[in-house]
Amino acid sequence: MLPSSHPVLINAESGAAFRSGDRCTLEGGGGERLRESAPQELAAAFSQFIYASSQLEASYRRLQDEVAELRLELARRNAALQCSLAENERIRQNLEQIVNSMPCGVLVVEREGAISMANPESRRLLRLQADCRGELLDLAGLSHATGIDLVGLVQLASTQESIHEVCLRASGSARWLEVRLRRLAGGDASPEDEGNRSIVILRDITARKKAEQERESGRRAMALAEVSSEVAHEIRNPLASLELFAELIEQDEAQRTTWISHLRAGIRSLSATVNNVLSLRSGTFRLEVIDLVQAAEDALRFAQPLLAQAQLAVEWRASAAERHVLGCAAAVQQIVLNLVSNAIRHTPAGGTLEVCVSQESDAERGVTSEWLVLDFADSGSGIAADQLGRIFEAGFSGSGTTSGLGLAVCEQIMRELGGRISAQNRREGGARFILKFPVYSKGEAAA
Repeated sequence: MLPSSHPVLINAESGAAFRSGDRCTLEGGGGERLRESAPQELAAAFSQFIYASSQLEASYRRLQDEVAELRLELARRNAALQCSLAENERIRQNLEQIVNSMPCGVLVVEREGAISMANPESRRLLRLQADCRGELLDLAGLSHATGIDLVGLVQLASTQESIHEVCLRASGSARWLEVRLRRLAGGDASPEDEGNRSIVILRDITARKKAEQERESGRRAMALAEVSSEVAHEIRNPLASLELFAELIEQDEAQRTTWISHLRAGIRSLSATVNNVLSLRSGTFRLEVIDLVQAAEDALRFAQPLLAQAQLAVEWRASAAERHVLGCAAAVQQIVLNLVSNAIRHTPAGGTLEVCVSQESDAERGVTSEWLVLDFADSGSGIAADQLGRIFEAGFSGSGTTSGLGLAVCEQIMRELGGRISAQNRREGGARFILKFPVYSKGEAAA
């Protein structure tokens, strides 16, 4: 409130005279004027203070209103955030429940191989303990625990889905897993993490593989029935030759050694034919660790009478550092006999058969494998271009004069041994058969 004795502000002249500090105001009548102007100045100052206070009070009330509005907005946003977090948690739990109940294994791999999710089915398929956490810390540990090169497969994965089939052998049985991989891009990941997350889907396809094998066995059984008459013919002809050689041995003492050699060759040919029929029918072998180089050399020595009778020279080389595979010596001998017989039929007298054993490695589908390679190359007529895709079919004969079982049995034996066989024509003439055996490792014996 303004004092009632001073309803107006001090005039400008009095204020100016007082502020100037003129000495004349301090002498005589000037002191009286100073005493009269002081209350007016105080009233003016108090009036300014009251005005400023009212302005400050109004600003404070506006500030309180704004703070109240901000509190209400913050409360609303906090409530919305809590609802969003609760919804996200509900969605996460639902997704986790769905993933955990899926009939296939699911692994989510973060950058640098860290595994952020593994559902129960993936643990079952990979034969991990239910409470096991150590193997799931990273992809490298999981690869070591399962024997599957998941690290290499994930590194090869792109934004496009890739599918791989992996065979796991343990306790004398084999399981097949289908591994689907895909890199995940986009989403809420930071730019440096984008594309570094991968999802791995695991499915047990053992039943499908067994069904395929059963269908193949059925097809081979039908082929065996179809060629039974031809097999009987092939057996009858060597038997007639053996009977003739036996008579010559008895009658011709001068060339008895020659007839005995022919007799032995006929017996081996007959034995190979019988073994082919039995192998195509059963297709089972007792696997053990064998020296492949020694087994191939022994088989060539066993087939030497056939080669000598056909007048074919053999060039044998072995340069592999590793020599051992998980296989069957009798099966290797049968493969060699079949390939020798095939070379004899298509190579004229005076030709050559080159046989060598070497070692090689490959990184197919991100998995590095070591192989022992048994290579047969003859100098014969080669394989017709339209027959290359059918020569391993049971009952198919390029010449039409054989049962068509020899190469089919070779292919079946290699598949049973976990190996591969392929055929091609040589540039210089003749045919070449390449057999790859997986190098034996101690891990296989432990399994």
